[in-house]
Amino acid sequence: MTNRSRREFLGALGMAPVVAGGLSMIAAGATGASLTGSAGDLQAQARESARLRYFPNLSLRTQDDKEVRFYDDLIKGKIVTLNFFYAKCEDVCPIVTSNLVKVQELLGDKVGRQVFMYSFSLKPTEDTPKAMKEYAEMHGVKPGWTFLTGKPEDLELLRRKLGFTTPDLRADKDVTNHTGNIRYGNEPLMLWGATPGMASPEWIAESIEWMVQPDAVRREHKHPEARPDNPGPQHKHPAG
Repeated sequence: MTNRSRREFLGALGMAPVVAGGLSMIAAGATGASLTGSAGDLQAQARESARLRYFPNLSLRTQDDKEVRFYDDLIKGKIVTLNFFYAKCEDVCPIVTSNLVKVQELLGDKVGRQVFMYSFSLKPTEDTPKAMKEYAEMHGVKPGWTFLTGKPEDLELLRRKLGFTTPDLRADKDVTNHTGNIRYGNEPLMLWGATPGMASPEWIAESIEWMVQPDAVRREHKHPEARPDNPGPQHKHPAG
């Protein structure tokens, strides 16, 4: 794909409230509730509906052993990336983490200022704050990227709420099936996307950057406004 066609494709992406499964269309999901009032009120109600449905305000602990709340401290008002991992993984986790380190380098000082990166443990009983800190240091992770653990039942709830699942119940029990994807989004605007964790770092970084200025993307590409009945294109990113 050429740089121009990629930008056009990502321009279209900027309009999709959700472009891959799991967080199944935040804007559309909000229509399950009764929304009334001005445009500003409707957006606030839709955002609250999304919060209740997808973003439980669970208590988690960071690699620095600091207690945080999932929604209030990590998600609310932010542009974020979300993925799952576990520290002693010998499968895809270290590959995805190394790839995301390259993404962090490409995003530069946006990380920790405009974009916040989060990795959640799939084995919270093993992944103590100390173990996660050592894992982050081993991979050269820089500030602005937080690793999180917590109660097993809370991390399992979070995994399901965020859509890191597979319909095959037997396969769903295999934690390695949930380490290869990344979700990214702009919480205030309810814009969300997803990409394979092993896609090219340049592609992932550019996808995330579109979330920083989605209004500029709309103007440049003149794409119709995303609505519940017109959610924008559904797609998956090509692998790198």
